[in-house]
Order: sequence, then structure tokens, then C-alpha cells
Amino acid sequence: MLPDRRRQGIGWEPPLPLILAAWWESSDAAKCERLNRHIRWAQEHGALEQVARFIFSLKPEDWYRGT
Repeated sequence: MLPDRRRQGIGWEPPLPLILAAWWESSDAAKCERLNRHIRWAQEHGALEQVARFIFSLKPEDWYRGT
């Protein structure tokens, strides 16, 4: 959903979402920062409205509540 993604070295810009093993190995703060970074990227690249619609469409049970 994020526009203008690109390879950067061995990774991506913006960084990929935390999934699979990366999710379980990441702290709650890192998960929060990744979401914030993706939202900022959406804003800077003209996709904030689309991303906001998706976020607001999520049900409460779709959200991670932390440990």
C-alpha cells in the first residue's frame, strides 16, 4: 500500500512490515516505531488518506495490544 518503495542495499525503504520471526523478535517499542514510520512515509508520499482508510477499517481484535 505504501508508494515509492525501493530496494536499498539488502533491505527496503521504507523497511518492510515486521512479520513472521521479525515480529516475535521485536519489542513493542520497535513495532510501534515501524507503524509510525510507515504512516509518516504514507504522508510524505501522498498516500495518507488510503492508509488511514485501511487503518480505520480494522476491527479492535485486529490490533496488537502489547505484552
